[in-house]
Parts: sequence; C-alpha cells; structure tokens
Amino acid sequence: MARTGFCDSKPLLDLHKKADERRAPLRTWANACGPIDRWQPVEVEESRMAPVKMETECRWERRLSTQTSEDIIMGFHEDSRTCSADGHIEDPVLLHPLGLQGLHSLQALVPSLLRHEVEMALEKLDLIWDRTYAWDMFLDMMRTQTQNSFPNADLPRHFTDATRAVLIDWLIQVHEIMHFQAETLYLAVHLLNRSLRQIKVATANLQLLGMVCLFLAAKKEECLLPEVSGLCYLMDHTYTKHQLLRMERKLLCTLKFDLSYCPPLHFLVLLASVARCSTKVVWMARYLLELSLLEGQCVVFLPVQLAGAALCLSRQVLQEPLTPEGEAAWCLASSIHVGSETDLLRIMHIVATAAAKAHTQDTCASFIKFSSPETMHVSRHPGLKNASGLLGICT
Repeated sequence: MARTGFCDSKPLLDLHKKADERRAPLRTWANACGPIDRWQPVEVEESRMAPVKMETECRWERRLSTQTSEDIIMGFHEDSRTCSADGHIEDPVLLHPLGLQGLHSLQALVPSLLRHEVEMALEKLDLIWDRTYAWDMFLDMMRTQTQNSFPNADLPRHFTDATRAVLIDWLIQVHEIMHFQAETLYLAVHLLNRSLRQIKVATANLQLLGMVCLFLAAKKEECLLPEVSGLCYLMDHTYTKHQLLRMERKLLCTLKFDLSYCPPLHFLVLLASVARCSTKVVWMARYLLELSLLEGQCVVFLPVQLAGAALCLSRQVLQEPLTPEGEAAWCLASSIHVGSETDLLRIMHIVATAAAKAHTQDTCASFIKFSSPETMHVSRHPGLKNASGLLGICT
C-alpha cells in the first residue's frame, strides 16, 4: 500500500502484462455521472389519477459561450425543458447567439442532428454508460474546459520553453514504459503547466515535479499504480521516497486537490467520430495533438481548439478523398468547434512547424512513438517533412 494513498498501489513495471488489463472501466469525468441504480416508476391506474393543472415553468438561460474577436466557440441557449400546453416536455434547443443574421454553422440549423451525433459518438467511444446523460456530459465538457485555462504562456524567469519541452519529452518516455492510458499523459502535462505557475521550484527539482505530476495523474486515471520505489528507480535514484512524497503533498495543497481536467484527446475522438474520419486521419491527429504538448505557446488555447486544429491539419496533410456524406459529416463536426479562425490557423502553424522538424530534434519521443506499425507510421508521412507546404496551408 502506498503511503500517499488514493487507492491500492501495485507494481506496474511488469512489461509482460497487457495494457488492456490496466484500462479503467470508465473515464474519470464520466465516472461521477449517472445513478447507481435506476428506479422504475410505479404504474397507477388512470381512474385513480386526479387531473393536475400544468403550469408553465419559469424559463431560465444558461449560456456556455466564449466570445472571440471574430467568432464564437460554443453558443448554447438551453430552455430548461419547459412544458407545452398539452403537458409534453420539450427538449432543450440550440440557438445561435447572433440570431438568424449570424447563421454560420449547422449547429443552429440542425440541432437535433448534432445532439444525436454527439450522443452516438460518446456511446460508440465507450465514454458513457447511459445515453440519457450524454448531452449533459458534453455540455459539462464544453463548460469545464475554460476553468483551468491560462491567460498567457509565460513561465517563471529561470525556466524556458526548451527546458519544459525536454521535461515533457522525458515524461512521454516514462508514460510509454508504464503503459499508461493516453489521458494520463495529458492530465500530467496540465498539472505540470499549473504547478510551474504556482509553485516555486528549483531547476534541480524540475524532474521530481514532473514525476509527481505523472504520479498524481495516474492516481486519477489508472487502475494500477507504480510503487514509489519504482518511480525513484526511473529517476536514477536522484531523489528519495521522502522527497517525492513531500513534493506530492506540496503540489496537492497548492492545487487544492483539484485534479479535474477534460483533455483535448476527448474532444479529438469526439470530433473524429462525428466527422466519420478514417483511422489514419485519427492517428495523424493524435500525433499532431501530442506534439502540441511540447509547445509552450499552445497552453493558452482551449482543449477543443487544439483538437479541432490537429484534426483539420491531419486532413490537410493526408488529403484523403471525401464522399459527399463524409463532407457533410465534417461540416457537422466543424459546428461543434468554430472559434476564432485566426486562433485555429495559429495553432496549425505552430503544430505544423513542430511536425516538420520533429525527426531532427532531441525531443523526439513522440516521433518514435508514432512511427510504429500500430500507429500506421504517421510520424514518417512524407507530407510532414515539407514545412513550406504545411505552412502554406495555414496562411
């Protein structure tokens, strides 16, 4: 039993164990949703039921919109299931915040289709266990992504983007050795970004901070945890168990035990499912999205923006022919992520530059990771080597 204690700790350095055996049964953001036991209503005879006068409920608005200079990321107007004259409960509707004059997406034209596709995608991806709560969970994903956003990409004075990139590249390697889930890596990098701005840590302890962030992310996302001694071994015993556990307590107190985060990977697989993207497009987008973790400029963007930019750039690089049905599906997926076109092109510019030189950098863990047959060798695609071609797409 680990002394840090969220759950039982078992050795995780056995590389012979299959990765599927470590898979969590439910994603963490979905685990807290839904009832434990669904109740069934009691049948009552109609003759015994007294007539009830239905009164119109008070309407309320909940807007989940993030205004930008040119467009809007997500604009919902939810009508809290008001009752009609015949007593029928109406479903919430989606309205474009700018009215009929500002219709730019299928979100306003076909809200029922969008909702249906989102629910189907979440169920297909095994991110939910009851479709009843799918739409509410999607709304919560869109809302909570703005809670831990960063106003700027500035780091403490004694840290640089290059130092941060080296640390994250090392975390990617440790993440692969541990056979952790992909969500664990994104949460660990997010915790690292937050801690670097809130904790005064010396450069000599930066590796320790990164390992603690990965350990906390594993506690939230994984079924099995590594031993603390195993983590010290991976750091070549540079730090002791006592130092690691003390840093963990310090980090948890600073973050007020708030480890919640909706990673861009969830938005990526959701958008790809709605858009009917091929397997190769998804792998390419996942590679580009992971490259964005090493770029300090990308921390200021929302997860849905990063996911949309990675998927859009992936389609541009692979240039797969689309059927009319596929084009319509892509338009529907684009209505989920709109945002500022300037921000979208800026993200594509940053990621395209990183992808063009990934094979020549010292921080090439992601390049090696996505060059395997399991990932369809997407990191070695010839289209990524032509930096001018990629940048031409973004201008």
